[in-house]
Amino acid sequence: MTRARRPIARYRRRRADVWTLLAATAVTALCSRAVSSGDVGPVEEAVFDWVNRWPDRLEEPLWLLQLLGVLGVPLLVAIPALALRRWRLVLALVLLVPLKLLVHGEVVKGLVQRQRPGSTLSEVVLRDVPSAGVAYPSGHAVITAGIVVLLAPYVRRRWLAVLVVLALLNAVARVYLGAHAPLDVVGGAALGVAIGAALNLLVGVPAFRRRAGPSSGEIGGPAPPRRRSVRHR
Repeated sequence: MTRARRPIARYRRRRADVWTLLAATAVTALCSRAVSSGDVGPVEEAVFDWVNRWPDRLEEPLWLLQLLGVLGVPLLVAIPALALRRWRLVLALVLLVPLKLLVHGEVVKGLVQRQRPGSTLSEVVLRDVPSAGVAYPSGHAVITAGIVVLLAPYVRRRWLAVLVVLALLNAVARVYLGAHAPLDVVGGAALGVAIGAALNLLVGVPAFRRRAGPSSGEIGGPAPPRRRSVRHR
Protein backbone atom coordinates (compact mmCIF):
# COMPACT_ATOMS: atom_id res chain seq x y z
CA MET A 1 0.00 0.00 0.00
CA THR A 2 1.51 3.32 -1.07
CA ARG A 3 1.30 6.47 0.98
CA ALA A 4 -0.60 9.42 -0.50
CA ARG A 5 1.85 12.09 -1.44
CA ARG A 6 1.46 15.53 0.06
CA PRO A 7 1.14 18.38 -2.47
CA ILE A 8 4.55 19.82 -3.28
CA ALA A 9 4.78 23.50 -2.42
CA ARG A 10 6.15 25.80 -5.08
CA TYR A 11 6.09 29.52 -5.66
CA ARG A 12 4.82 31.80 -8.38
CA ARG A 13 4.48 35.45 -9.36
CA ARG A 14 0.88 36.50 -9.87
CA ARG A 15 -0.54 38.99 -12.33
CA ALA A 16 -2.86 40.06 -9.52
CA ASP A 17 0.11 41.47 -7.61
CA VAL A 18 1.19 43.47 -10.67
CA TRP A 19 -2.24 45.08 -10.94
CA THR A 20 -2.40 45.61 -7.18
CA LEU A 21 0.98 47.35 -7.26
CA LEU A 22 -0.08 49.64 -10.11
CA ALA A 23 -3.49 50.47 -8.58
CA ALA A 24 -2.08 51.14 -5.11
CA THR A 25 0.68 53.34 -6.54
CA ALA A 26 -1.95 55.33 -8.44
CA VAL A 27 -4.03 55.83 -5.26
CA THR A 28 -0.91 56.94 -3.38
CA ALA A 29 -0.11 59.45 -6.12
CA LEU A 30 -3.67 60.82 -6.08
CA CYS A 31 -3.66 61.21 -2.30
CA SER A 32 -0.23 62.86 -2.44
CA ARG A 33 -1.48 65.36 -5.00
CA ALA A 34 -4.59 66.07 -2.93
CA VAL A 35 -2.60 66.91 0.21
CA SER A 36 0.38 68.60 -1.49
CA SER A 37 -0.88 72.07 -0.56
CA GLY A 38 -0.63 71.16 3.12
CA ASP A 39 -4.27 72.05 3.75
CA VAL A 40 -7.13 69.83 4.91
CA GLY A 41 -10.20 70.17 2.68
CA PRO A 42 -13.69 70.76 4.10
CA VAL A 43 -14.93 67.21 3.42
CA GLU A 44 -11.81 65.64 4.90
CA GLU A 45 -12.04 67.98 7.90
CA ALA A 46 -15.67 67.01 8.47
CA VAL A 47 -14.77 63.32 8.47
CA PHE A 48 -11.86 63.97 10.82
CA ASP A 49 -14.03 65.97 13.26
CA TRP A 50 -16.68 63.23 13.30
CA VAL A 51 -14.18 60.45 14.14
CA ASN A 52 -11.98 62.55 16.42
CA ARG A 53 -14.96 63.45 18.61
CA TRP A 54 -16.16 59.93 19.27
CA PRO A 55 -16.70 59.20 23.01
CA ASP A 56 -13.66 59.10 25.29
CA ARG A 57 -14.51 55.56 26.42
CA LEU A 58 -13.16 54.34 23.07
CA GLU A 59 -9.71 55.75 23.76
CA GLU A 60 -8.20 52.72 25.49
CA PRO A 61 -9.25 50.04 22.94
CA LEU A 62 -8.39 52.25 19.97
CA TRP A 63 -5.06 53.22 21.50
CA LEU A 64 -4.24 49.51 21.77
CA LEU A 65 -5.35 48.88 18.18
CA GLN A 66 -3.06 51.60 16.86
CA LEU A 67 -0.10 49.62 18.23
CA LEU A 68 -0.62 47.15 15.37
CA GLY A 69 1.08 49.68 13.12
CA VAL A 70 4.34 50.17 15.02
CA LEU A 71 7.56 49.41 13.15
CA GLY A 72 8.43 46.20 14.99
CA VAL A 73 5.14 44.37 14.29
CA PRO A 74 6.30 42.79 10.97
CA LEU A 75 9.24 41.25 12.85
CA LEU A 76 6.85 39.85 15.49
CA VAL A 77 4.65 38.36 12.77
CA ALA A 78 7.77 36.84 11.21
CA ILE A 79 8.36 34.69 14.33
CA PRO A 80 5.43 32.28 13.79
CA ALA A 81 6.16 32.32 10.06
CA LEU A 82 9.71 31.23 10.91
CA ALA A 83 8.37 28.45 13.14
CA LEU A 84 6.19 27.23 10.24
CA ARG A 85 9.21 27.37 7.90
CA ARG A 86 7.59 29.89 5.59
CA TRP A 87 10.99 31.23 4.61
CA ARG A 88 9.84 33.53 1.82
CA LEU A 89 7.16 35.08 4.01
CA VAL A 90 9.76 35.65 6.73
CA LEU A 91 12.02 37.37 4.20
CA ALA A 92 9.18 39.58 2.94
CA LEU A 93 8.12 40.59 6.47
CA VAL A 94 11.70 41.47 7.41
CA LEU A 95 12.17 43.48 4.19
CA LEU A 96 8.94 45.39 4.88
CA VAL A 97 10.65 47.30 7.70
CA PRO A 98 13.55 48.88 5.72
CA LEU A 99 11.33 49.42 2.68
CA LYS A 100 8.83 51.27 4.84
CA LEU A 101 11.61 53.47 6.22
CA LEU A 102 12.96 54.16 2.73
CA VAL A 103 9.80 54.68 0.67
CA HIS A 104 7.64 56.23 3.40
CA GLY A 105 10.25 58.15 5.36
CA GLU A 106 12.61 59.28 2.64
CA VAL A 107 10.74 59.29 -0.68
CA VAL A 108 7.10 60.20 -0.03
CA LYS A 109 7.69 62.40 3.01
CA GLY A 110 10.50 64.08 1.11
CA LEU A 111 8.09 65.01 -1.69
CA VAL A 112 4.91 65.79 0.29
CA GLN A 113 4.90 67.38 3.73
CA ARG A 114 1.57 67.96 5.43
CA GLN A 115 1.59 68.65 9.16
CA ARG A 116 -0.41 66.86 11.81
CA PRO A 117 -4.02 67.92 12.55
CA GLY A 118 -2.88 69.60 15.78
CA SER A 119 -0.98 72.11 13.64
CA THR A 120 -3.39 72.47 10.70
CA LEU A 121 -6.84 72.27 12.30
CA SER A 122 -8.56 73.96 15.21
CA GLU A 123 -10.27 72.30 18.18
CA VAL A 124 -8.52 68.97 17.70
CA VAL A 125 -8.78 66.42 20.49
CA LEU A 126 -5.26 65.01 20.98
CA ARG A 127 -5.07 61.69 22.81
CA ASP A 128 -1.44 60.92 23.67
CA VAL A 129 -0.16 61.83 20.18
CA PRO A 130 2.12 64.70 19.07
CA SER A 131 0.54 67.92 17.84
CA ALA A 132 3.32 68.76 15.36
CA GLY A 133 5.35 66.95 12.74
CA VAL A 134 4.84 65.59 9.23
CA ALA A 135 1.68 63.47 9.16
CA TYR A 136 1.44 62.32 5.55
CA PRO A 137 1.42 59.45 4.92
CA SER A 138 0.59 57.46 8.04
CA GLY A 139 3.42 55.05 8.84
CA HIS A 140 1.06 52.91 10.95
CA ALA A 141 -1.22 52.43 7.93
CA VAL A 142 1.78 51.52 5.77
CA ILE A 143 2.78 48.74 8.18
CA THR A 144 -0.69 47.22 8.73
CA ALA A 145 -1.65 47.29 5.05
CA GLY A 146 1.69 45.83 4.04
CA ILE A 147 1.31 42.96 6.53
CA VAL A 148 -2.21 42.17 5.25
CA VAL A 149 -1.01 41.94 1.64
CA LEU A 150 1.92 39.72 2.61
CA LEU A 151 -0.21 37.35 4.71
CA ALA A 152 -3.11 37.17 2.23
CA PRO A 153 -1.67 34.27 0.16
CA TYR A 154 -1.10 32.20 3.32
CA VAL A 155 -4.38 32.49 5.25
CA ARG A 156 -7.96 31.41 4.71
CA ARG A 157 -10.54 33.97 3.64
CA ARG A 158 -12.14 34.25 7.07
CA TRP A 159 -8.80 35.11 8.64
CA LEU A 160 -8.00 37.50 5.82
CA ALA A 161 -11.27 39.32 6.61
CA VAL A 162 -10.16 39.60 10.25
CA LEU A 163 -6.79 41.04 9.18
CA VAL A 164 -8.48 43.60 6.93
CA VAL A 165 -10.82 44.68 9.75
CA LEU A 166 -7.87 45.08 12.13
CA ALA A 167 -6.01 47.20 9.55
CA LEU A 168 -9.09 49.41 9.09
CA LEU A 169 -9.51 49.81 12.85
CA ASN A 170 -5.84 50.73 13.13
CA ALA A 171 -6.33 53.49 10.55
CA VAL A 172 -9.50 54.74 12.24
CA ALA A 173 -7.69 54.73 15.60
CA ARG A 174 -4.99 57.05 14.26
CA VAL A 175 -7.66 59.55 13.16
CA TYR A 176 -9.59 59.20 16.44
CA LEU A 177 -6.44 59.84 18.48
CA GLY A 178 -5.79 63.03 16.50
CA ALA A 179 -2.53 61.87 14.90
CA HIS A 180 -3.70 61.92 11.26
CA ALA A 181 -6.32 63.33 8.93
CA PRO A 182 -8.24 60.78 6.81
CA LEU A 183 -6.15 61.15 3.63
CA ASP A 184 -3.00 60.56 5.69
CA VAL A 185 -4.18 57.03 6.52
CA VAL A 186 -5.68 56.39 3.07
CA GLY A 187 -2.40 57.37 1.40
CA GLY A 188 -0.43 55.35 3.94
CA ALA A 189 -2.59 52.25 3.42
CA ALA A 190 -2.25 52.53 -0.36
CA LEU A 191 1.52 52.84 -0.01
CA GLY A 192 1.59 49.79 2.27
CA VAL A 193 -0.42 47.77 -0.25
CA ALA A 194 1.99 48.80 -3.01
CA ILE A 195 5.03 47.76 -0.96
CA GLY A 196 3.38 44.46 -0.02
CA ALA A 197 2.51 43.66 -3.64
CA ALA A 198 6.07 44.50 -4.73
CA LEU A 199 7.45 42.13 -2.08
CA ASN A 200 5.07 39.37 -3.19
CA LEU A 201 6.43 39.78 -6.71
CA LEU A 202 9.99 39.75 -5.41
CA VAL A 203 9.82 36.60 -3.26
CA GLY A 204 6.84 34.82 -4.82
CA VAL A 205 3.72 33.43 -3.19
CA PRO A 206 2.97 29.77 -2.45
CA ALA A 207 1.07 27.50 -4.77
CA PHE A 208 0.46 23.78 -4.86
CA ARG A 209 1.08 21.56 -7.83
CA ARG A 210 -2.18 21.42 -9.68
CA ARG A 211 -3.50 21.75 -13.17
CA ALA A 212 -2.80 25.22 -14.42
CA GLY A 213 -4.20 26.91 -17.48
CA PRO A 214 -4.36 30.41 -18.94
CA SER A 215 -6.81 31.44 -16.20
CA SER A 216 -4.47 30.51 -13.36
CA GLY A 217 -3.25 34.11 -13.01
CA GLU A 218 0.35 32.95 -12.84
CA ILE A 219 3.16 34.84 -14.51
CA GLY A 220 5.23 32.46 -16.57
CA GLY A 221 3.09 29.54 -15.41
CA PRO A 222 3.11 26.09 -16.93
CA ALA A 223 1.27 25.36 -20.14
CA PRO A 224 -2.16 23.74 -19.84
CA PRO A 225 -2.05 19.92 -19.69
CA ARG A 226 -2.41 18.07 -22.97
CA ARG A 227 -5.52 16.05 -23.52
CA ARG A 228 -4.94 12.35 -23.88
CA SER A 229 -6.57 10.65 -26.81
CA VAL A 230 -8.70 7.69 -25.87
CA ARG A 231 -8.65 4.68 -28.15
CA HIS A 232 -11.86 2.73 -28.47
CA ARG A 233 -11.50 -1.00 -28.75
